[in-house]
Amino acid sequence: MEKKRNIFLKNKKFTVYLILALGIILVAVFAPLIATQDPGAAVLTDALKAPGDGYIFGTDKLGRDLFSRVIYGTRASLPATFALVGSIFLVGSVLGIVAGYFGGWVDAVIMRIADMMVAFPGMVLAIAVAGILGPSIINAVIAVGLVSWTKYARMARSLVLKIKHEDYVEAARVTGSKTGRILCRYMLPSVLPTLIITASTDIGGMMLELAGLSFLGFGARPPIPEWGLMLSEGRSYMQNAPWVMIFPGLAILIVVTVFNLLGDSLRDVLDSREDS
Repeated sequence: MEKKRNIFLKNKKFTVYLILALGIILVAVFAPLIATQDPGAAVLTDALKAPGDGYIFGTDKLGRDLFSRVIYGTRASLPATFALVGSIFLVGSVLGIVAGYFGGWVDAVIMRIADMMVAFPGMVLAIAVAGILGPSIINAVIAVGLVSWTKYARMARSLVLKIKHEDYVEAARVTGSKTGRILCRYMLPSVLPTLIITASTDIGGMMLELAGLSFLGFGARPPIPEWGLMLSEGRSYMQNAPWVMIFPGLAILIVVTVFNLLGDSLRDVLDSREDS
């Protein structure tokens, strides 16, 4: 317990960003208690009202409370982003470890598939996949995931290649250790720290990509209060009702910044622990 406490005390930046990230997650969990109104309730007579008069962030074109929609937006954006990062982390790590350890035709097949994925601009390919699957937040996660797992696979493969011929791995093979035990006992621990750091720093970027797909009409669909979709809906009112875009944009900016800083501070924590 004392060691854990020392980790947080020695890494104050990490502690601060972790608290902020947990605060954002708690906003998503307790959104019904924080939101002042039903995010889907439309009051056309109050359409495009400026902040104030009972509406903290103003209203959108349908008279829906923007503050409540921004708060509920955490429930749409965070789970989708975490599901995306978790899936590409899992798939990429497994495929990369398998490719690096077994080599041969297994490595060739997995890496050629990865080469095919990176041969096209990632966002363009994600838009194409999302367009084929149809607009929805789930399809957006699938589309971005299909083009994003390659980084984790290549990273895991390169890390496994560095240690697969080390003496302790060869000794494990000679003593009759099963392949599964070698992968879990030696390969996985060697790649996890780097991949965890990469995943934590990717949270912000993946959230931006999902918001971008929703902005372009390939992600979340109305009336879901998703930040990228809210930005898209507010484009037509940028001049006479700028708050319709300002507050969802600020929400994206704040959340992406917090998780990017959390990822950077986590890297510093893990690097300092490895050095010690």
